[in-house]
Amino acid sequence: MTNNRSGTRVGVYVDIANINRNGGYGMRYDILRDYASRDGADPMRLNTYVGYDADRAEHDTVYRDGQIGFYSLLRDFGYKVIEKNIRWYVDEMGRSFGKANADLDLAVDVLLQSEGLDRVLLATGDGDFVRVVRALQNKGCRVEVLAFENVSSELRREADLFMPGYLVPNLLPTSTARTGPAWGEIGSRVRGVCYTHTGKGYGFIRFLRNISADLWKVDPRLPDSPYESVFFHDSRLPENVHYTDLPRRNIIFEFELATAEGRDNGFQAINMQVVSPRRISSRTLEEKESVA
Repeated sequence: MTNNRSGTRVGVYVDIANINRNGGYGMRYDILRDYASRDGADPMRLNTYVGYDADRAEHDTVYRDGQIGFYSLLRDFGYKVIEKNIRWYVDEMGRSFGKANADLDLAVDVLLQSEGLDRVLLATGDGDFVRVVRALQNKGCRVEVLAFENVSSELRREADLFMPGYLVPNLLPTSTARTGPAWGEIGSRVRGVCYTHTGKGYGFIRFLRNISADLWKVDPRLPDSPYESVFFHDSRLPENVHYTDLPRRNIIFEFELATAEGRDNGFQAINMQVVSPRRISSRTLEEKESVA
């Protein structure tokens, strides 16, 4: 990643409750900051919005100490922590539920602060932010969205760039990230999408090798593309995916990188599994998209 400053002013706004509920629990906020500033941009605003259960904290010291430690870590990375007290309600069935209502605070903050920003990264999959995205774009901001599961399709379409968090190197650590080879090395586990299938028993997956300003260079054949192409054989596919279902942009694989048979400098995917969507339904498989 470059250390040269581009002069671009970026703001990051994280709906932590939405991220944690939808596949992003354990996300690394230092990596998120690196991703947001990937082209040398200056992170002018780094806001995180969290719900805090004050009633629970009074008697649950594990919860209280865990939250305090988490907030301290966020501040160490340069984030501002906006706490919203969780309020408890009872529905008509007598069931209690908590709500923090951080969405309004996030929307107001990003609209007010956008005057000093060139680019905004929203970490949320909540479709309630679609109108916020449009308003920011009308004010001249480029708006990017990052999320994991249950992402509003309208939010994806409105964003200038949507990035599944699973695909950003090390943002959500794999099971072997702590003790195994680094992301992109032989033996490491990485995540990517199938961008082509030959119909002859094999296909190719594209994965992001490193955080780069050139995310738009999706063709791995380009010499300066940050993406790598990985061969896979149909026999390696998980049981819940058939080769006729591919390519699919909305199916994200996690797999181990191995040396391609007969090639010294190529990759092949082994030990493949689907990480997103968590449940592959007939509707998922009907949503076929061409993958460039």
